[in-house]
Amino acid sequence: MGIVEEAHNLKVVGSGEQVIVLAHGFGSDQSLWKHLVPHLVDEYRVVLFDNIGAGTTNPEYFDFERYSTLEGYAYDVLAILEELQIQSCIFVGHSVSAMIGAIASITRPDLFSKLILINGSPRYLNDADYYGGFEQEELDQLFEAMKSNYKAWCSGFAPLAVGGDMDSVAVQEFSRTLFNMRPDIALSVAQTIFQVDLRQILCHVTVPCHILQSIKDLAVPVVVSEHLHQNLGSESIVEVMTSDGHLPQLSSPDIVVPVLLRHIRYNIAT
Repeated sequence: MGIVEEAHNLKVVGSGEQVIVLAHGFGSDQSLWKHLVPHLVDEYRVVLFDNIGAGTTNPEYFDFERYSTLEGYAYDVLAILEELQIQSCIFVGHSVSAMIGAIASITRPDLFSKLILINGSPRYLNDADYYGGFEQEELDQLFEAMKSNYKAWCSGFAPLAVGGDMDSVAVQEFSRTLFNMRPDIALSVAQTIFQVDLRQILCHVTVPCHILQSIKDLAVPVVVSEHLHQNLGSESIVEVMTSDGHLPQLSSPDIVVPVLLRHIRYNIAT
């Protein structure tokens, strides 16, 4: 087993000509895709992996400097594609991995036939002519809460992020993967994500983008999906789903899986 394979808990399942890469967001791991994968394995080769820093990865591999920008993660995606000798894939990125996929596609557009971006955001902070959903003060309070008592913060944040019923299996699942992260790593990753501003790179994306967004999401307001649509350099399409929460493929698979399958199977009509 190579270093890339071991570090990311790399897994390839299914059979088919086309490759789909599934990339999870903050506080989760590849188990996030458990409701989607069974629908793909008969038609596609599916690549699953964990971002470095996820609770399932070895914390020794987390380089605080490398992962202080999303480029570090984008280079990991390219290393995974190289390791598996993948020449073209459909990249499905959730949350921060939507933007990680966008960055990777700017570097190597030839490796991506399309990007499917689920609840992604180029910037979480509000700005003069931009609504990202958060003020700096709110983010500072969030980081402070993570620092002072990480376990308590996880218990409070998980139901807010997932939405819906506090006792749901999805909330329990996200609480588990969130709490599995080493607290100092989780704080560093959260700071990198929430302080990011990638609006200026959107125009450089040339790969077709399918933007999927929950109607109600604590982390990403619906207007952000429209901002992506208007500013991406490539062809794009937006679909706002009736799902509630930031992890809809976990909490509302009955709504989200059929939408994902449609966007995986069909290209943007021209």
